[in-house]
Amino acid sequence: MKSFFLKFIFLLYILLLGGCKQNSANSVVSKSTAKNEIQHAKGLEIYHYQGYSILKITRPWPDAKTPFTYILQEKNGSIPDSLQQYTRISVPIQSIVVTSTTHIPALELLGVENTLLGFPSTDFISSAKTRKRIDAGLLKEVGTNETLNTEILIDMAPEVIVSFGLNNSNPTLDNLQKSGLKVLLNGDWNEQSPLGKAEWIKFFGTLYGLDAKAKAIFSSIEKEYQTTLALAQKAKQKPTVLSGAMYQDQWFVPQGESWMALFLKEAQSNYLWANTTGTGSLTLPFETILEKAQKAEFWIAPGDFTSLKEMNNSNPHYAKFDAFKNKKVYSYALHKGAKGGILFFEWSSTRPDWVLKDLIAIFHPELLPKHHPYFFEKLN
Repeated sequence: MKSFFLKFIFLLYILLLGGCKQNSANSVVSKSTAKNEIQHAKGLEIYHYQGYSILKITRPWPDAKTPFTYILQEKNGSIPDSLQQYTRISVPIQSIVVTSTTHIPALELLGVENTLLGFPSTDFISSAKTRKRIDAGLLKEVGTNETLNTEILIDMAPEVIVSFGLNNSNPTLDNLQKSGLKVLLNGDWNEQSPLGKAEWIKFFGTLYGLDAKAKAIFSSIEKEYQTTLALAQKAKQKPTVLSGAMYQDQWFVPQGESWMALFLKEAQSNYLWANTTGTGSLTLPFETILEKAQKAEFWIAPGDFTSLKEMNNSNPHYAKFDAFKNKKVYSYALHKGAKGGILFFEWSSTRPDWVLKDLIAIFHPELLPKHHPYFFEKLN
């Protein structure tokens, strides 16, 4: 049994240590007159010029000291001498390999999923549209996130490989680059703002020359999120909320500045660990959780459990909580793809408006009486 946060981090964050050309590109941007196209994401900057764009990843991993810069060259575009040192990619690209299920929705929304050639551990992919391509042999397995298959990738020859870096030690991806493949780091997993994560669709939009389409898609999501946020302000009370579950004799709960904790706050609930600092998970003994949260009205995201019976069989102490007794436990684990991949992990970062609507419908059903859940369902 795994906690919400461990599983979430595993599927969204535990990816192969990425390797790309690191550089000090602050001067490149500061001397320009182009405006950064990004509004919410803290780790992404995009600057458009005549014939080329600058794609800058300012936070590829936590506490990264130096950004990564890529030059996206349009057909017949001229690149200034001052930018010749940076990795150059011809756009629009026609083929790609990505390494996180969170990238699949962006490709599908942009209508470029057919350019996806490979993915590590394809069973994690839940989207029906992309699974059809896997079943037809059009999308190949390229190893695991821990060990990408270099030979397959070289033979596949994608124009771009989008991966992650957890730190500055990236030998596998360094080898791919030495083989002539272009590797880009994507830092969407570092974002803590729901709209900040969603805005990374513009990262893919600019690679495909679909900036306008990506902007329109994000603007629609942003508008829907903000409209839903305004609706939540009409709530007359804030119910108390517990989250997480036991893992190896410890309870993991989202820290107060984390992505999930922000959702709980914006859905007008009283998350019991909202005042803690940090953006990861907090590890606490069971007794501490029971003392503080035994009377909590709702329990959100209790690991990957799909029924109250399954929870009780795993740990009879769960039955001591009022939320369990009153059957007010809600899980993301009931919505799965054909191979067992959980849709929440794939789509939630791209559609934060869906997550927020689910939570408001749980905490304040009078505000969304006809809502059909996207992710969170009550456990029985």
